[in-house]
Amino acid sequence: MADISYLVYVFVSLLNPVSYLLYGHESHDQFSYKPADDTQVEFKALFVFGDSLLDPGNNQYLPNDTVENDAALTWPYGETFFHRPNGRNCDGRVVPYFISKFANLPMLPPFLQPGSKKFTDGASFASAGAGINLPLQLSYFKNVTELLQEQLGHEEAKKLLGSAVYLISMGGNDYFTFYAEYQENATESLQQEYIGIVIGNLTNGIYDLGGRKRAFQNAGPIGCLPYAKQSSDTQLVLGCVEGLQTLARQHNKALASVLKELESQLPGFKYSIFEYYDALGDRVLNPSKYGFKDGTDACCGRGAYRGSDCGGLNGTVAYELCSNPGDSVWFDGSHS
Repeated sequence: MADISYLVYVFVSLLNPVSYLLYGHESHDQFSYKPADDTQVEFKALFVFGDSLLDPGNNQYLPNDTVENDAALTWPYGETFFHRPNGRNCDGRVVPYFISKFANLPMLPPFLQPGSKKFTDGASFASAGAGINLPLQLSYFKNVTELLQEQLGHEEAKKLLGSAVYLISMGGNDYFTFYAEYQENATESLQQEYIGIVIGNLTNGIYDLGGRKRAFQNAGPIGCLPYAKQSSDTQLVLGCVEGLQTLARQHNKALASVLKELESQLPGFKYSIFEYYDALGDRVLNPSKYGFKDGTDACCGRGAYRGSDCGGLNGTVAYELCSNPGDSVWFDGSHS
């Protein structure tokens, strides 16, 4: 897993003006600052949008989600922290948990989980495989803003939404779909057009509903995923599928450019980017540097690189599971 302390620092640069001033927007130092008391943390809520990298388990509440089509509901997902499957696509917790913990917020439950929720703390709409696509996630968020206005009144809701942080990570599934269709044959103009559509989806909607502080996790080294390598019939470059890597790099360059432009155009708009591509990519290439033993194969799965079927299709087929997930950069074929 990418270094959580640095990732939390990057996002907290938006949350806490003290750490932002101390360390700066572009710092790459490891995060070491923690506020002395709660009063220094000036944001009150965290709203999360995205895919399986951030999903706290929303998909399990979708009407057609079952253990047969959702591996995250089967063992060994959740084994190291919850000690049971819980809909998260990893062995433990997803990134928003650590950000919430730092900010003294409770762990955000899945938005679709039945029962009462305290939306003044935020909400997580993220959904693996875009089971809940981004437009639908935004519509859920719009409903939440209306509830907050009813509960708090217009002005207090506006303050909360304006000081909240909006964490977004999405795009990997889009580029897998695009690459599967075109492989290496897509023209440069077609790639740029598609990337523009993906980024437009990521940057639209939240500002108009009152959100000002945006935290983005950019596209990771998707060509290095064990699943991507297992599925590819092209020659690997530095152990990764170069066509997918190129799409991720182009996405990240375009995302940074668009966000910089939006910052100059939209009053109050602030953003921070976690360089997930670089952070995770270096761990894949140099696992021992970060305390890992394996940056190539997944801990859980079957076939080449253990790239697929972690959990063995609900135990119906044989799969391999490493003895210590902490030794591997990848837990399954698509998730660190």
